[in-house]
Amino acid sequence: MVPTKNPSISVDCVVFGFDGASLKVLLVKRRYRETTPAGEVIAREDFKLPGSPIYNDEDLSTSAYRVLEELTGLKQVYLKQLQVFSDPHRIDSKSLGWLNETYGFQTRRIITIAYYSLVKLNSHMVAHTSMRKAVWQDVQSIKRLALDHKQILGVALNTLNKQLVNEPIAFELLPKRFTIRQLQGLYEAILGFEIDNRNFRKNLLGSGYLEPTEEKERNVAHKPALLYTFNRHAYEKEIRKKSTLNFVNWHD
Repeated sequence: MVPTKNPSISVDCVVFGFDGASLKVLLVKRRYRETTPAGEVIAREDFKLPGSPIYNDEDLSTSAYRVLEELTGLKQVYLKQLQVFSDPHRIDSKSLGWLNETYGFQTRRIITIAYYSLVKLNSHMVAHTSMRKAVWQDVQSIKRLALDHKQILGVALNTLNKQLVNEPIAFELLPKRFTIRQLQGLYEAILGFEIDNRNFRKNLLGSGYLEPTEEKERNVAHKPALLYTFNRHAYEKEIRKKSTLNFVNWHD
């Protein structure tokens, strides 16, 4: 039996990737028809965030993972619930008509639960998403999106900024081995301003969370830099020490 989709609840996913120079977001094309004042029907297109109505036998996170797997091919990916968008007027009548026509619904309101995801953007990922007619767009160049997706993207960017300075989520966007230059470039791309190189390097190496490898960059025009890895175990151990109330000696 083919599962049915719920006409009133959807998930939308903000998928971020970093190409080494700028922060990208994954978008899909929306095609629709518009009638001019003269009665002429014109084909239009714009872009939106990946999303879908949920199936009636799915929970929310399962639906979000389904959307991501269909576009990226990834099953294990960083995914975080962002916010519920439930304004009764969040979608105008034209866009609601497009949704009803596209999915065969008859609904007057759709509540969406937004998620955001972080993926490692490489040539394989770009090729995979391109085959599915999706594009990676520089977030700074986006002027408008379909529906209320520009607002959803703004909330996701604000959340990403806050998490970047409090959690090690930057490493979800980088390859397993990376240079300090790449890490700094990622911070600058997300935060939107330049960072003092010497202080950044000093604070980073002093944290104890990076481990140097024996490898250096290859096929670069400049002097090859040393590659590092993120020591997640050391980070989590330090966080546990800071967050534990020392009322009990757990080693007794």
